[in-house]
Amino acid sequence: MPASRRLGRAARESACPGVIVGDVIPLPRASVLAGVMIVGVALGMMAALVAAVEVTATIRPDLVIALAIGVPSVIGMLTIVLAGRRWVTAVGAMVLAMGPGLFATLAAIQVASGG
Repeated sequence: MPASRRLGRAARESACPGVIVGDVIPLPRASVLAGVMIVGVALGMMAALVAAVEVTATIRPDLVIALAIGVPSVIGMLTIVLAGRRWVTAVGAMVLAMGPGLFATLAAIQVASGG
């Protein structure tokens, strides 16, 4: 079987012979990715503090957990998967990292308030 038949369409259309994978998620450098994830956790913590101060309505705990973890996770994963540039992947990682910061801060506030 000729090599052009064994390789996928992306490899046949690629300028580099022998390339098997055509489209991949563009990843920034590891230090940049770690940095934006730390910033994301910090932003999540600040967002949780603002939400705890501003929201005075009684909300079910399961709904709060679903919103705190689910919304940043869905938005972040979609951003990462659909990213075409490295900085967009970094923004998606930052949004994805906001979830644990939100959840941890809300949990700490709940424990400290005696609830």
